[in-house]
Amino acid sequence: MLFAHDAELSLLSAVALVNSAEDPDTLTTREELAEFFTDQGYSGRFDGDDAELEAVRALRPTLRSLLTSSRDDAVLEVNRLLAESSALPRLVRHDTLDWHIHAVADDSPLATRIVVETAMAMIDVIRADELSRFDVCADPDCNGLVLDLSRNRSRRFCSTTCGNRAAVAAYRARKAQ
Repeated sequence: MLFAHDAELSLLSAVALVNSAEDPDTLTTREELAEFFTDQGYSGRFDGDDAELEAVRALRPTLRSLLTSSRDDAVLEVNRLLAESSALPRLVRHDTLDWHIHAVADDSPLATRIVVETAMAMIDVIRADELSRFDVCADPDCNGLVLDLSRNRSRRFCSTTCGNRAAVAAYRARKAQ
């Protein structure tokens, strides 16, 4: 494991949120927000209303910028996000997770919890100088983000769909020759 378990989960969730903006947008309804909340294993307050949906959707450009920034810019952004959110880290244990960090109250809005959890996870990434683990999908028709947690840094595509599309295109190009 490259980073702490909770940090990896937060980073994967942030990438999933950013990539939900790719065409087709997969975070457009309250039902899709509820599914995202459940799939990503978030705990605490969940309003599930239109205001929360819009607040979470509005995070996507901020998180994309953070995850693709240089190390020094990421430090500035992490510090800004944590200060704006009045983050106060504490250790907690709930559900099936062992001790991990929460930095805002469980009844804080979902968008606040997402941005703070991402910022806290980015602290590990920055300290380990591992921002190169983030990249843009190798599919030329996709702008999705990739978080490569593999040992040999071999992940190139944001999803199996993009990887398959690239493989089919390469196959067709070889056959056309």
